[in-house]
Amino acid sequence: MTPLPNKMLAEFIGTFWLVLGGCGSAVLAAALPNVGIGLHGVSLAFGLTVLTMAYAIGHVSGCHLNPAVSLGLVAAGRFPAKDLGPYVLSQVLGGLAGAAVLCMIASGKEGFSAAGGFACNGFGEHSPGGYKMTAALVTEVAMTAMFLFIILGATDGRAPAGFAPIAIGLGLTLIHLISIPVTNTSVNPARSTGVAVFAGGWALSQLWLFWVAPLGGAVLGALAYRGVSGKSEQA
Repeated sequence: MTPLPNKMLAEFIGTFWLVLGGCGSAVLAAALPNVGIGLHGVSLAFGLTVLTMAYAIGHVSGCHLNPAVSLGLVAAGRFPAKDLGPYVLSQVLGGLAGAAVLCMIASGKEGFSAAGGFACNGFGEHSPGGYKMTAALVTEVAMTAMFLFIILGATDGRAPAGFAPIAIGLGLTLIHLISIPVTNTSVNPARSTGVAVFAGGWALSQLWLFWVAPLGGAVLGALAYRGVSGKSEQA
């Protein structure tokens, strides 16, 4: 069995990569003239961060990279509650580290300011499409619930072996394609926290929603999968 400190380090590195790769694609590459990757590219980038890390560290830590995923796995009976705190700490620190490196890179361009957005999640005037708080809340709950449902189904012992990272990565890509216009897509409190700390101001004041909604959605998704899976699981 892998020692907990090794799992924590894996979660730190994996969440670092998720924020640097996913948010980095939004900050550095989304709007480049002529060659910008736009919504589709950013969506794929987030999916690829999870897919690549799932193959790299899935056998070490389970590749949660997300406090909501860890909580959902506890609710599903797939993960011990005693390890939830250390995992969440590692994920938040990894997100902060990824955002710090991204900020250092982005600061190399004249006129950059993290306060201008920095791939932060928001609602109301800070929603990319101008969606209100209720819409943002419903979106984040629903998207995170479905993300957990996909994760639990793809990693079920009865599912085809070896394909879970692909299903999970593509699932996250689809989630971003749906919800970037609404909230800039969180479904991950560690991802939201990392960039919000550097942006400050409004991003921090709205951060509560991107903890409450994903955590609640994760539990709902876990309970839904337990309801349809037809078997009882214990961590």
